[in-house]
Amino acid sequence: MIKNLKDYDFKNKTALVRVDFNVPLKNGKVAGDDRIVKSLPTIKYLKDAGAKIILMSHLGRPKGKYNKDLSLKAVAQRLGKLLGEDILFLEDQKVVSDDLKERVKSLKGGQIALLENLRFVPEEEKNDPDFAKNLASLADVYINDAFGTAHRAHASNSEVTKYLPSFPGFLLEKEIKYLKDSLENPERPFVAILGGSKVSDKIELIKNLLNKVDKLIIVGAMAINFLKAEGIEVGTSLVEEDKLDLARELISLSKDKKVKLILPLDVVTAKGISEEAQSAVFEIHKIPKDQMILDIGPKTLENLKEELKDANTVVWNGPCGVFEIEQFAKGTMGLAKILGEIKGLTIVGGGDSVSAVEKSGLAEKFTHISTGGGASLELLEGKELPALKALGDSEK
Repeated sequence: MIKNLKDYDFKNKTALVRVDFNVPLKNGKVAGDDRIVKSLPTIKYLKDAGAKIILMSHLGRPKGKYNKDLSLKAVAQRLGKLLGEDILFLEDQKVVSDDLKERVKSLKGGQIALLENLRFVPEEEKNDPDFAKNLASLADVYINDAFGTAHRAHASNSEVTKYLPSFPGFLLEKEIKYLKDSLENPERPFVAILGGSKVSDKIELIKNLLNKVDKLIIVGAMAINFLKAEGIEVGTSLVEEDKLDLARELISLSKDKKVKLILPLDVVTAKGISEEAQSAVFEIHKIPKDQMILDIGPKTLENLKEELKDANTVVWNGPCGVFEIEQFAKGTMGLAKILGEIKGLTIVGGGDSVSAVEKSGLAEKFTHISTGGGASLELLEGKELPALKALGDSEK
């Protein structure tokens, strides 16, 4: 049973908080602070409750070695600006040292500190017990608010729970609520939209969703495999030839489960992927052999609008095309607009889908936008995430 943050008295207690500050940096400054902003409700709650707060996060992939370009110093500065106060940056290439432990003792109630990049030491990703004990020694209580790493069994989100009373933060609670709880007993009709690239990457996701949804919409490059599996000419589009039998199996499974499988009716094509490429729209049975499918077409969008109009729960993972290029972004942006207008619960999971929704300017129209790409996928697949299991198993 995962406990609630509000069940604990934080006054004069030191709270060790795992956040996800894995943000983009440019010229030594934070270039996008969305993940920092989403951590603020938990941080502010702890501050108001009188806790001494020690934040910890990873940044990038330093591979267990110190890399000044991946220091969290710039993140501490940005967090300070967002909160309007100075953040104590605990710069230490070992992350935790005897000297750092002494510095932590000087923290006062409501003060916020940030550790250096957890992945500067190899023990973090190895889920090393000694490193976890070192982290735990800094505090009285542990809070996990980093859903983006919940699918990894690392020292800062899994092993550490064995040594401290442990709770989920508000952001993690929200992710669990929408990606797990609400999908286990969804309000129907329940529709899933899957896009992106490979069928092979989402086999378990598709199989799991076919046991839950009323309709399954396939778009993006993934749809190419399904179209090809049904004998449709897809031109020079990339196809996983060794996965066509699997696509046919999934089509058959959807029929057995009485799930309506919806594929594109028309597509936007070009001879190559570039800003200058000359695009055209073709119905799926008229795609030329020298053309590549790069987006869904207007008829498909109209059909999706009709199929989604009465949906009460929708989960979307994966774009409809190469949305980074404007002429191949109309499908993805159009779908975002459709979902932004429906009355039901709308959940977006997966890095590219989130980027697309944010690019569309319609993010506030969605019920929930997940902060975790890999973690959201695994949760939708029905897998147990190590960080969530660790919280559930914690009895301290």
